[in-house]
Amino acid sequence: MTIKYISGAVAVGLAAGLATSATAGGHGIDLAGKTVEWIIPFSETGGSAKWANFYAPLLSEALPGQPTVVVKFMPGAGSTKGANFFQAQEYEDGTTIFGSSGSTQFPYLLGDPRVKYEYGDWNVVLASGTGGVSYLPPELATKLADGGAAALAGEDFIYGSQGATRLDLVPLLAWEMLGLNVEPVFGIKGRGDGRLMFERGEANIDYQTSSSYLKGVTPLVEAGTATAWFSFGALDGDGNIVRDPTFPDMPTFKEVCEATDGCETSGEQWDAWKAFFVAGFPAQKMVFLPAGASADAIVTYTKAFEDIKARPDFKEISEGRLGIYPQMTGDAAQTALESATKVPAEAKAFVVNWLGERYGVTLN
Repeated sequence: MTIKYISGAVAVGLAAGLATSATAGGHGIDLAGKTVEWIIPFSETGGSAKWANFYAPLLSEALPGQPTVVVKFMPGAGSTKGANFFQAQEYEDGTTIFGSSGSTQFPYLLGDPRVKYEYGDWNVVLASGTGGVSYLPPELATKLADGGAAALAGEDFIYGSQGATRLDLVPLLAWEMLGLNVEPVFGIKGRGDGRLMFERGEANIDYQTSSSYLKGVTPLVEAGTATAWFSFGALDGDGNIVRDPTFPDMPTFKEVCEATDGCETSGEQWDAWKAFFVAGFPAQKMVFLPAGASADAIVTYTKAFEDIKARPDFKEISEGRLGIYPQMTGDAAQTALESATKVPAEAKAFVVNWLGERYGVTLN
């Protein structure tokens, strides 16, 4: 499925002298009359779709020549299908970009044999932070007391999952640490499909990234058919997990863990969970140009995203769709990419062993 965005006749007026370090290395490209294809390796129902659909019309306005921007969904193999396709693309004229997510990063980090892509070959032009929220049916949420999860220990949970080596390992490990018996149903093509399973009563626990939660789950909470449980939190300047600024009234997983007997916020298991949370959420979604992209193309896209962030209305229009998270370009995006594609060897070893023991996943 593809969705097209064509800019209006008048672009948003911005200061003409908005020159940044991103524009110092090239002169830009003109995309007038062209179509930019933005590949998203998931279905059109999840958080990546909502993120891309938010940015696409703004990008169409901000790019030189105001090209049509087409969001092309390419789900399959937990996002590795679309990522492998992008890896095979050669840079031509700046009309192909890719939207990565944590579920694309984790197979890369874990050495999944289906991964044929290399982040080091690509050129990042935007990195978007996000969060995640775990939620329950109201009849189960009412059993919770004292902030802990002990009352749910005897329940049998079903969860719609994209795969154990995807971003889903963060909630799966969190729920296990809380003592929950969660049986994942693997093979869905996007987190939106997991939400639909929850809505149909086929699953009784779920999580969504912030953009998908805000648009897809908030109406369920308001209708009384879902209850928010906890967020995964956010990082402060010292790397500590604190409450997510998008959901300040919601406890973090760390708070729930601290209130649950047997769940520890120190030690090997906690360190592994936190390492993959850090790799998967603070820079979860990124936009790339393919290998071989010219300096002019990188300058053009970086400047376009900087112009979008500089819009007077950006804070207003983004908070309800994306949440309150950093949107990074230039050196900040490169730093975010590096943190999202590296984890300590000890954390990787723990998770690889856990995946093998718990789900029979064999990784090299």
